Amino acid sequence: MSKAVTSGTWPTITINPPNLSGLTTDHVTWGVPAGGGQSGYVFRGGEVDVRTDGTEFTLGTFTHENFPITGMPQQEFDVDLTVDVAFEDGTTAAFSFRFHHNETPNVGPNPEDLVDLPTFVSPQTVTIDGTEYAVLISGFKQGGQVVRRFVSQENSANSADIVAIFAVSGKPDPVIHHVRAKGEVKGSQADEYVEIVNRGTAPADISGWKLGADDRGQDFVFPAGTVLAPGQRIRVYTNESHPEWGGFNYGIKRPIWNDKGDSAVLSDTAGAAVSTFGYGDKAAKP
Repeated sequence: MSKAVTSGTWPTITINPPNLSGLTTDHVTWGVPAGGGQSGYVFRGGEVDVRTDGTEFTLGTFTHENFPITGMPQQEFDVDLTVDVAFEDGTTAAFSFRFHHNETPNVGPNPEDLVDLPTFVSPQTVTIDGTEYAVLISGFKQGGQVVRRFVSQENSANSADIVAIFAVSGKPDPVIHHVRAKGEVKGSQADEYVEIVNRGTAPADISGWKLGADDRGQDFVFPAGTVLAPGQRIRVYTNESHPEWGGFNYGIKRPIWNDKGDSAVLSDTAGAAVSTFGYGDKAAKP
């Protein structure tokens, strides 16, 4: 593990809005204020621990200054970000990402603006200890959860950490990330789940793979066509369907995961364990 320092600038925007200011800096703004101020993006970097074992780190903090504006030539557009990384050995690298912005109307039941990343992997790479790595953005950390879409409330400056991974270039890496062993649904604990994430920079086809617990007969087999994009997270619930997390569930009306401790195992079509996650009294000892 080593240290690095990140910083960022916004070099381009795909439209020509009125009052555009701050391109090539870490704070870009646009639009004619209709109240509290302009809208804009801010990126703040900092010192990070560089690890190459799939450990997530905070690439920087993203802020959307979301205030009512007028004069925009179109509602949706892209803003590009360049993140410079200076490693402690003197190596430098620049990684680029595109933010897709939806300046939604400030009326109706959902006036929040939306920010997405069309791709979560930087096209640029860096060689660390002889291996080529790209930066994979897992998502925006909002409310303690890492999400793929940034939902920005109106009339405020809204921030989220950008969570990222240094991942081997061109390879998938599906792993179990979390087990929620104790649900809140009384009796059945239908809202238990196992979260799986692709930490790799290439799609992971897990069709026919099995998610199982220590106990026999508690297996879930992923259907054909189950492919995780780089950085994508899915959840397998005990007996709830959540389309935003893939819509997977065991369809079992009783708890699966032992509240005190258990091991979740993700196995490929040959039966080989690809990822094992122990929690509670089955957690790996430090």
